[in-house]
Amino acid sequence: MFIAIENVCFSYSNSKENAIDEFSMTIEKGEVISILGRSGSGKSSILRILAGLELPTKGTFTIGDNVLFSSNIFVHPEKRGIGLVFQDYALFPHMTVTENIRFGLFRLSKKEKEKRIKEVLELVELTGFEKRYPYQLSGGQQQRVALARALAPKPNLLLLDEPFSNLDAELQYKIRKDLRDILKKANITSIFVTHDENDAHALADRIVKIDKGKIVKVGRPCDMLGMPIKQEVMQ
Repeated sequence: MFIAIENVCFSYSNSKENAIDEFSMTIEKGEVISILGRSGSGKSSILRILAGLELPTKGTFTIGDNVLFSSNIFVHPEKRGIGLVFQDYALFPHMTVTENIRFGLFRLSKKEKEKRIKEVLELVELTGFEKRYPYQLSGGQQQRVALARALAPKPNLLLLDEPFSNLDAELQYKIRKDLRDILKKANITSIFVTHDENDAHALADRIVKIDKGKIVKVGRPCDMLGMPIKQEVMQ
């Protein structure tokens, strides 16, 4: 066991009900986990809690021997060693591909930065695109830059929010396999949230189905076929 999430609860200030209710699971090193659910199910809230962008009302979260939150501990987002790929990629439009990736490498020397940038560009197959700006890239290429930027600091955990929502259907099909190959080659433990059954089945080692903040089923993709939560998941 590499990651342990135990009995996590969370509620928004304007609500009396828990948005996340006793969420618990363990994750092995290098596993790719999908949290699957319809809009409003709580999947994005879990991502924000793990990233440190929301404060849980209860529960613990550990990576290895490090407690990131508990009843008396809260590690700030920038100190968690967690990479985050946003739904809209959040690339800096005035920065080149290299500059976007370099942004998170402030702790490294100049030589180490350049070496790491070269490594992640090779990993996401964007060597030769170093001097391009985001507007000069396709949607799939922008996603790869966002992924390279998140992977560059060598995070303990990578979080991805609806990674394919901005891509057309034909590109989604190709990028799914590419993304899984990149994550496995990097041996990076990953959690991604999605409302799309196809994304979850194509990418994940295990799928966590969530509804109203509660886990309703956990299993490998082959065990989850034909068991949608609700019809809204597929829309």
